[in-house]
Amino acid sequence: MTTDTATPTAEAKVVRTDEELLQAPFIRELIKQLRAQDTHGTWEGKSDLTLLAPYILTPEQRREMPMMGDPDPETLWRLDLFHNAVGLCIEKATKCMVSPMTKMSHEGFGRTVLTTGRLIVVNRHLRDVHRFGYASLAKLAEAGNKLVTEGIGMVEKYREVATWGA
Repeated sequence: MTTDTATPTAEAKVVRTDEELLQAPFIRELIKQLRAQDTHGTWEGKSDLTLLAPYILTPEQRREMPMMGDPDPETLWRLDLFHNAVGLCIEKATKCMVSPMTKMSHEGFGRTVLTTGRLIVVNRHLRDVHRFGYASLAKLAEAGNKLVTEGIGMVEKYREVATWGA
């Protein structure tokens, strides 16, 4: 008689390369959003990683920034594109139109909601928006995918409300 002495295995973290992360649906949508803003072809020769670089804020860069500050227009624009990409990923998965709305104080505190019109599918409180960014491309993808998953879950759970009047 044998006994199983194996210990339960911990879920292993999968380390993904930048090339693999660039193919993730949320990251692809964010890149599309960025490229769509290039009306004069300025970014045409730039790589996807170069376009996403402003979304990456290392801990060292974050420490150099003041704790309190007013977000600049470029940071607010990146925040909007981030939430637009989340909304479009939810739309593609659920076939329900999703609109992001952001209310922000001049001090960088506020809230973003993504809604199908009658249903709030993502409700995100924001603070320190002048320091908006993620430590790595993996963290950016993880944050976007988390919001997309949350939104899809809400639409699936409350489908009748999400599609009411459609």
